[in-house]
Amino acid sequence: MSWKAVLLLLVCYNAQVAVGHRWRRAVLFPAAHRPKRSSSLPLNPILQTSLEEVELLYEFLLAELEISPDLQISIKDEELLSLRKGADFRSVCNEVIPKRIPDIRRLSASLSSHPGILKKEDFERTVLTLAYTAYRTALAQGHQKDIWAQALHSLFQALRQDLMRSSGPKRSP
Repeated sequence: MSWKAVLLLLVCYNAQVAVGHRWRRAVLFPAAHRPKRSSSLPLNPILQTSLEEVELLYEFLLAELEISPDLQISIKDEELLSLRKGADFRSVCNEVIPKRIPDIRRLSASLSSHPGILKKEDFERTVLTLAYTAYRTALAQGHQKDIWAQALHSLFQALRQDLMRSSGPKRSP
């Protein structure tokens, strides 16, 4: 094999890796990368960029949430909802995270085969999906409860796997 052929193969391989990596970003939460005309949600929104925002997200999750029949999530506490991050939280929950079992299963499958550590925004959205799934599991009955519990378990395992990868020993280059 000539050196030109080897060089061409390396260039093609690097191009595939670069293109594949770039497009893999939107796979986990495609709605975050598809803006809606009627939405004020920015492209690829992130709720927690500081410790104060992490604590605020925790308050949102502890506050009583309400899920309407059309699966719209809102915070019952008007004071929290009136905050800018409260509106962002509601937008992310209603427009980005998956709320149907097939979509949650698809996310779990994508997470289980995801190489490396999740990005901050993907981890955040997965935690929100986990919280939503736990809420729906608590409300479900009979066979539906089992289905939601399986989805909850799959998401938990994926998050646990990501946390174990991120806290593992670092490789030196």
